[in-house]
Amino acid sequence: MAENRTDIIDDELLIIRHSGEIPEITLYASLYYLQDDSQGPGIVIDKDELTAFQDAALSRSREIILRDLDPDNRDLGLYRGLKRTIVNYQRHHDFLARLGRKDEEIREITAGVLLQFLNREVEDTRTGRRTSSINCSRAECLDFIDILGVSRNLLPMGWEKLCKNGDDQV
Repeated sequence: MAENRTDIIDDELLIIRHSGEIPEITLYASLYYLQDDSQGPGIVIDKDELTAFQDAALSRSREIILRDLDPDNRDLGLYRGLKRTIVNYQRHHDFLARLGRKDEEIREITAGVLLQFLNREVEDTRTGRRTSSINCSRAECLDFIDILGVSRNLLPMGWEKLCKNGDDQV
């Protein structure tokens, strides 16, 4: 039974780690299946296993945040844009709060990747390689920049012109 249990746990961890847009939902669906579903294995998850499941969901959540800040993804079907990054970052933050956990590292990583993204976006649009892929307003972008603690002095010149409704007031 121990090997079977290990296989079951490993399978569910894999499902959570490679889940869709909202890994928190997959986490809770897996926990329900494992423990309470009449067609599930009916096992009790211990504290270490629960932490591993939560870590898998948080890892997937971080991956989703960063996915839409990767300039190489801009022309792919999986790309959702900066607006979705903002939503996913907030979801991640809210998920952490529900778990009673913190993740300062994702703020720092996201801040750095956002700056790289904006620099690349400005460069690519300035040189005519592409049109802007920024799908949020200047105000939404600035709110996110402030949440991440990015100094506005570090923003590339002209970035705000690439925003949807780029002339909105802040």
